[in-house]
Amino acid sequence: MDSYNSPSTKPLYYGTQIIWYLVGLLEILLAFRLFLKMFGANAEAGFTNFIYTASMPLTTPFTSVFRTRSVEGSLFEWTTLLAMLVYFFIGWGIVRLFFMSKTVSTSEAASKLN
Repeated sequence: MDSYNSPSTKPLYYGTQIIWYLVGLLEILLAFRLFLKMFGANAEAGFTNFIYTASMPLTTPFTSVFRTRSVEGSLFEWTTLLAMLVYFFIGWGIVRLFFMSKTVSTSEAASKLN
């Protein structure tokens, strides 16, 4: 049986798709936060308030890593950029772990080890 038709291929595919979908949602949310802060969006507007509130728990662990730069009411949050990078690498790491659980044939394992 080749590794493309193994019983673990389909769950592996779906698992990686789910992880990348969730990482994509986090990245989009954080990108909105970054751009809204950068362009000085009104924090009391409904959409802006929603984005800031939803993304706050994601950026809180990184708040004191870098200082926020302010220019005429616009903020550049390096911490949001750092959060985006960290969450991307966490997602990438989880996907790599999924691939480590993939069943492989003896010949495929031998060729990859050589």
